[in-house]
This record gives sequence, structure tokens and C-alpha cells, in this order.
Amino acid sequence: MVRIPQKMKSKKYWIDTLWAYIYLLPAFIILGLFNFYPVVKSIYMSFFDWSLLRQEQFFIGFQNYQKLMADNTFRQAIINTSTYVVLYVPLTIGLALFVAVLLNSKIKFRGAYRLAFFIPWITSPVAASMVWRWIYNHHYGLLNMIITSIANNLNTIISFLSFGKFTEVFQFTNINWLMDPKWTIPNIVMIGVWKYMGYNVVIFLAGLQNVPQDIYEAAEVDGATSWQKFWKVTLPLISPTTFFVSIISIIGAFKLFTEIYVLYTGRPGPLNSGMTIVYYVYRMAFERYRMGYASAAAYILFGIIFIFTLIQMSAAKKKVHYSS
Repeated sequence: MVRIPQKMKSKKYWIDTLWAYIYLLPAFIILGLFNFYPVVKSIYMSFFDWSLLRQEQFFIGFQNYQKLMADNTFRQAIINTSTYVVLYVPLTIGLALFVAVLLNSKIKFRGAYRLAFFIPWITSPVAASMVWRWIYNHHYGLLNMIITSIANNLNTIISFLSFGKFTEVFQFTNINWLMDPKWTIPNIVMIGVWKYMGYNVVIFLAGLQNVPQDIYEAAEVDGATSWQKFWKVTLPLISPTTFFVSIISIIGAFKLFTEIYVLYTGRPGPLNSGMTIVYYVYRMAFERYRMGYASAAAYILFGIIFIFTLIQMSAAKKKVHYSS
């Protein structure tokens, strides 16, 4: 027999509970209107030939999903998005962990370094993309200037060491970063790592600072090297942090849109080389007004993210160690 707690039998308890829900009612209304209703509505729309250009909408069942699977542009969007995820996520997590370990050590100006790495994250994605558009400029971009300067300096050094025998070992021609399709995804990866690595650094720092120092001292007594301490102590103890960072990084990577839209001035890169799933949804919904088709594409993206999350959570059961 289930026993009801004594406080739940009192009239005052139920009155206080009622007032609590009344105070929360505005928040529930806002969540319902701007979160739950759009989700339910978009699921409903994905089964219709729903266009904003006409009043009547037609139920077509799973035809939107079937057409998407046969759409070559959508397939390319999946490939481009997956390529970005595969390149961006390991790179940003690896670099963020490396920087966090350095900043967690006793070095001067740690606060200034942390701020410097975190500033890109709080910068507007639109503003950041505009700056990188200038960096990638074919004629006067900073990136080509730096590579040209490095090549010239190396040629000068080699020429000096070879007594003028070799003068132009390294020849560099300006790369048209924004017009060459093979550079589209690497361009976006560089922007993503630069912008979002700082947030991951802060999260990793929080995890590293929670590792008990006595464990490191015990490892030193046992003769462990710095690498052994990192591999056998640090990584297992910050595995919950790594798991969290990997989850949010993968979800964020799959939502890639703003950087491509701004960097390529409203186009998905040359020859659709920057067409991502979110960009495809945007094009179908707000350029071609095919809301049902766009909704179906959005839920395919949701399914992909959901599958990735399940895989990570399954792997986490064996690899993630939570301290008791």
C-alpha cells in the first residue's frame, strides 16, 4: 500500500502548489507557443504538399521523405554536413583540450589567455564571418599574405645557405579560397574551430580543476611520467566533460548555416560545395516556400542527430567514468 506523505494531506500544501503553477503559467504559455507548437506543427506539415504560394494544402503522406532520399542536392547536403562534422568536431575538441591543459598549469597571464580564447565565442557569427571573408580574400586577404611571406622568408634562408644556388624553392600563387570548391569545407572548419574552441576550453578547464591533486601526487610517487598521468589519470577523470563537449559540438556542427550564408553572400558556396542540411531547409522554406518539404528535411536532420546522440550515449556507458 502506497503511503501518502503527511504534508500532502494538508490544504495549505495544495494551495501553495496551485499558486506555484499559476506563477509558472506565463512560462508554460511561452514555451508552448514558441517551442512545442512549432514542433508539432512542423511534424504535421511534413506530411503535406504545403506551399505558402497557395491556400489549399494536400496530404501526401511520406512522399516528401521519399523525394528527399532521391534528391541529389539533399544527398550532397548530407555529405557536406557529415564531412564538416568529421573534420570540425575532433579538431576543436583536441585543440580545446590541449589549450585547456596548458592554461591549467602555472603560467603567467593565465587570465589574459583565457579571455583571448573566449572572445571569439562571444563574437557575433555574422561579424566573425565578415572578418574571415576579408581574411580569405583572393587579392589582399591576410591568409594569402601570411603564406606568401613565409614562402619568401624560406626562400631567402635557403638561398643564403646554398650560396645563391637555390633561390625559389617555394613558389606560392595566391589561392582563391572563396571560389575553389575544394576549399569550402576547410574554410568553414577553420572559422568554426577559431570561433567555438574557446567555449570548449572553458568547459575543459572546469573539468580539469575538479580533478583531485592527491591522485596526481600518488601517480608521481608511483613513478608516472607526465604523459602517463595525462593518459591514465586526467582523461578518465574528465571523461564526463569530454562527453558533454562532444555532444554539444556534434549538435552545433550539424546546425551549420550562418557562417556559410555570410561568407558566400547568400550562396551555398561554389557548385553547392557548402550546401548543408540546414541551408537546404532554409532554401526550401524561405526561398521556394515549400514548407512541407523543408519540414521533412528538418526531421531527417533531427533523426541523424538523434542517432549520433544514441551512439555517443551507448559508448559513454563504457568510456565515461562518473566519480561517486
